[in-house]
Amino acid sequence: MRRTKEDAEKTRCAILAAAEQLFLEQGVAHTSLEQLARRAGVTRGAIYWHFQNKAHLFHEMLNQVRLPLEPLAEQLEAADSLVSLQMLRDLCVEAMANLVQDEQRRRIFTILLRRCEFTEELREAEERHEAFINQFIDLCERQFAQEAVQPLLQPGITPRLAARTLHALIVGLFSDWLRDPNLFDPQLDTPAMVDSCFRGLLTAWT
Repeated sequence: MRRTKEDAEKTRCAILAAAEQLFLEQGVAHTSLEQLARRAGVTRGAIYWHFQNKAHLFHEMLNQVRLPLEPLAEQLEAADSLVSLQMLRDLCVEAMANLVQDEQRRRIFTILLRRCEFTEELREAEERHEAFINQFIDLCERQFAQEAVQPLLQPGITPRLAARTLHALIVGLFSDWLRDPNLFDPQLDTPAMVDSCFRGLLTAWT
């Protein structure tokens, strides 16, 4: 039984690895399950054994590099309000560092941001991705909405606007660096850009 489970997991990993390669090479919309099966060295039935459809496969591929939101939420909510903002700032800096250092993370985010058209076939994956984004924005909003933090927000900035601004910064940094790695130094420049964003959102930020 254990051997069967190990074999099944190897097959699943092979399919996900093949998906990364083909999605990166030719885009998600232009990759068929038949091509994936051939690249992974499995039958099409094996793909359907592990994944409901291409949208499910794409979603599971993204899950390999997504933030674990529930543990992160617990960690932030257990901290002092201002400390939780510092943790959120450090998370943004760390996310960029991880993108640079982790080849798989770079491949998958390149697929998401530069090789993916959310066609009807990927509608389910698009909805799940949007749900994840909204959960992350909600998590950020809760940090800016804390009683000790709200008075520090710049005039006209609500907790929701602050959360959306921070998310837009992260996506923008990811997208720009993946498009042109020479555009900025992710190790040296990211902390300064993130701190600049926080200074624009808060009247006091050190």
